[in-house]
Amino acid sequence: MKHPEIFQGNRREDKYFEGWYFKMVSGVNSGILSVIPGISISEDGEEQHAFIQLIDGNTTETWYFRFPIEDFYFSTADFAVRIGPNYFSADRLFLDLDQDGMQVKGEVLMGDKVAWPSAGVLNPGIMGWYRYVPFMQCYHGVVSMDHSLSGKINLGGKNYIFDKGRGYIEKDWGSSMPSSWIWIQTNHFETPGISFMLSVADVPWLGKSFTGFLGFFLKDGEVYNFASYTGAKLLFDSTSESKINLRILDSQHEYIVEAYRDGSGVLLAPSLGSMDRRISESIQAKLVLTIKDLKGKELYKGSSAVTGLELVGDLRALKDNLK
Repeated sequence: MKHPEIFQGNRREDKYFEGWYFKMVSGVNSGILSVIPGISISEDGEEQHAFIQLIDGNTTETWYFRFPIEDFYFSTADFAVRIGPNYFSADRLFLDLDQDGMQVKGEVLMGDKVAWPSAGVLNPGIMGWYRYVPFMQCYHGVVSMDHSLSGKINLGGKNYIFDKGRGYIEKDWGSSMPSSWIWIQTNHFETPGISFMLSVADVPWLGKSFTGFLGFFLKDGEVYNFASYTGAKLLFDSTSESKINLRILDSQHEYIVEAYRDGSGVLLAPSLGSMDRRISESIQAKLVLTIKDLKGKELYKGSSAVTGLELVGDLRALKDNLK
């Protein structure tokens, strides 16, 4: 419970998924690559497999590599996962893939990680006390808000060199991704060491649903956490299939978020454990973030052209179901 970055599933027998999201941005040759390892177990338990999914942030191309569930190994003490010869942890990623004519091989090391500041049993991760609510559709964890990268990956003959790059790691697990959600993430502002993430989702609850959210802003080593469970408020200003404008108000700050995307790649996402839902993600979306105090004084303004952005499902329903 206190370590959401570790594998949570213990190979459940039905309708279960778990996946980690590694976002890697080169500091040398402008390569952008996200790698998503995980497992999928269908509702009836008949279809079980491990997978490694990749998306090129520049071209929006995606790849999905399947493995027998028996090729999935995990540590119960630390975040360490192996899928066949491929290895994933908070410190290292190693790929050795060869399927359907596509070969991927390489290693990337992560350093100077800024982990989520767990506050003990009552606040074990970014979900706060919601982490302990049973039977939730989906749980979320942040492994590293920002870190350095070194190494390279060769994907189909193309080299992604990640020396002097920046990375980010998070994860999800449960039975299904929400029916609708918004996800925004970047740690590529003008000033290094700044990171931002916001997740807004439709949350089933006692036969109905509500819109919940969580996120953070990292600057100068300090983490500002805002979420439904902290008492923060979310306000939608405008939404479309490619653009979102919203504000977050808490007891000290107003966060003004403007994000939009030009293109996106198609990824597979889980529904009742099965990876048969298609969603769009951009890793090269644009974000403008403005932070003010409650008197309107601007405390920070920054922009990023290397932003992860997912706008999935009925965004109007997310607005209507806000508490």
